Amino acid sequence: MEHTLNIVLIEPEIPQNTGNIARSCAATGARLHLVGPMGFHITDKQVKRAGLDYWDKLDITYYESTLDFFEQHKDGEFFYFTTKAEQAHSDITYPPNCFLVFGKETKGLPEELLKANHDRCVRLPMRGIIRSLNLSNAVAVGMYEVLRQWDYPALSAKGALHRLHW
Repeated sequence: MEHTLNIVLIEPEIPQNTGNIARSCAATGARLHLVGPMGFHITDKQVKRAGLDYWDKLDITYYESTLDFFEQHKDGEFFYFTTKAEQAHSDITYPPNCFLVFGKETKGLPEELLKANHDRCVRLPMRGIIRSLNLSNAVAVGMYEVLRQWDYPALSAKGALHRLHW
């Protein structure tokens, strides 16, 4: 069975974060879903600079709104990353083709979305004195947990070994 990881950014605000996330998606083969309104334009220098060499290697889809996104993915299995969740991201068994959903940098995901999907909300464990991780770091942690559970489909260490000159 094919395993495709879907990364969803709802109303991202900081172009450098989105660029870094795009680069991580290109490196892992994850699909990137950008849900507007966004706090920048994809043509902004900061977005392109963060993922410049990788933008053409992305599987990326844009949506006008959260409603538009969910209408197009009615049967999706969604996991909502939030600091307000009780269960850790590593306590979940992620099914093939799931969607990891992340909110905007300043506010996270909308409360009504979290309340309606309480059983699908997950958090990244961290010390209580810290409000949250940077969005691009949070996406990377969530992404690699899913890929680890799936035994890193379509990824290999061959490229890295090939680059080493022992």
